[in-house]
Amino acid sequence: MASILEVSGLRKSYGNFELNDISFTIQEDCITGFIGANGAGKSTTIYSLLNLVRREAGTITFRGKDISADERLFKDKIGVVFDSSSFYDELTIQEMTSLIAPSYSEWNQRAYQEYLDMFSLQKEHIIGMLSKGMKMKYALALALSHNAELLIMDEPTSGLDPFMRKQFIRILKTYMEAGSRAVFYSTHNTTDLDQSADMLIMIHAGTILFEENKDALLEKFRIVKGDVKLLPDIQPFMLNFDKSNYGFTGITDKAEKIKAAYPEVLIERAAIEDIMLAYIK
Repeated sequence: MASILEVSGLRKSYGNFELNDISFTIQEDCITGFIGANGAGKSTTIYSLLNLVRREAGTITFRGKDISADERLFKDKIGVVFDSSSFYDELTIQEMTSLIAPSYSEWNQRAYQEYLDMFSLQKEHIIGMLSKGMKMKYALALALSHNAELLIMDEPTSGLDPFMRKQFIRILKTYMEAGSRAVFYSTHNTTDLDQSADMLIMIHAGTILFEENKDALLEKFRIVKGDVKLLPDIQPFMLNFDKSNYGFTGITDKAEKIKAAYPEVLIERAAIEDIMLAYIK
């Protein structure tokens, strides 16, 4: 599988926060979820990729070429969706689009109109009058209407209702069907990643904790529940645990060893959120 974007040694500091030697790879034909708690560095990483904040160190290559050599070409080949609106609130959708569309060499007006219809957006709608969710839909329509090879999105499902989140996942999968494309998006809603992601990258306190295949990660970890009296023996095998007077619940990558030694414990499949919270704790 070929890489479409490679990040190596990325560093950026703000006061007491620092992106610490961030390195990862986005593969073709792959949807990659970027997870972490608030303040972990997800948005700063994305803004640094796009040169919206100036990185202090590190290289970023798109299809093997340093983006610093031709940033305009790089941005022509990507679609971007932010959590916060970056549009002029006083303009209509049509006026805003007339400013943005000429920036792309492969703008597809027909595809754009199809997305407006799908999202129930009207050209005469004033940007500032749109809800957060509707602004997100508009940003998504723009990102998908110029034959982008890579979608980079920061919390794209923020403000969307459950129906629209499911529609969003279907749109991503349809987008990927063309081949030789990739998606990289941050989200707090890990249930969306259960349905859409192929790879997961977790960042915490400005440091990458893991970069793994989603299915392999979910197969690796298990939730363990049992009597609290077993905890002293089982604790060394746990990534994290909580306990009460009645029992304990923890997460482990040594479930088979625990079950073999203590058959009375309950083993359950872990979700992405369980794994993420265990690493944070």
